[in-house]
Amino acid sequence: MTSPQGNAATRVGEDDRESAVRRVREAYADGHIAHEEMDERLGRVLAATTHGELAAALDSLPQEDPGATVTIAAAAGRIKRRGAWRVPRVLKVESAFGRVRLDLSRAVIDHPVVDIELSLGTGNASVTVPRDAIVEVEGLTTGWKDLRYRPRQPTRPGAPRIRFSGALGYGRLKIRHAWR
Repeated sequence: MTSPQGNAATRVGEDDRESAVRRVREAYADGHIAHEEMDERLGRVLAATTHGELAAALDSLPQEDPGATVTIAAAAGRIKRRGAWRVPRVLKVESAFGRVRLDLSRAVIDHPVVDIELSLGTGNASVTVPRDAIVEVEGLTTGWKDLRYRPRQPTRPGAPRIRFSGALGYGRLKIRHAWR
């Protein structure tokens, strides 16, 4: 589970459930659990209503490595991350067709520098960064529309630095700072 667990009796949100499903599938893909166990755990994750039930369904699975490179990919459809999710050191986002929405405003950022590599064919992308983040877009190329970003002065020393790189085909990337 990528969000802070807090109280085991609190209700599970959509992002927590999606993260738990992803963790179970990754454990199966890496050979840590058998197919039958994956089916049983997925059933428990989808039926869980509290963080305690979700944690029990994920018990004994390998922990996610927040320092690793993580790839989020979709051939068609939406890619969306929001809420209190843990941002890896390097995040690769690949989408052939569809919309990408990443909200880092409430995300857990453990690294002073986060690299986000975009590889988007057709479709718009919207990224919300923390209010005081330093954004670098020098390594990004756009094919059709220009990047929409208004730089902001960092409000505190040690603010996270988010570097964007990669290529966008037929779409627009909009980066904005969170209000809070």
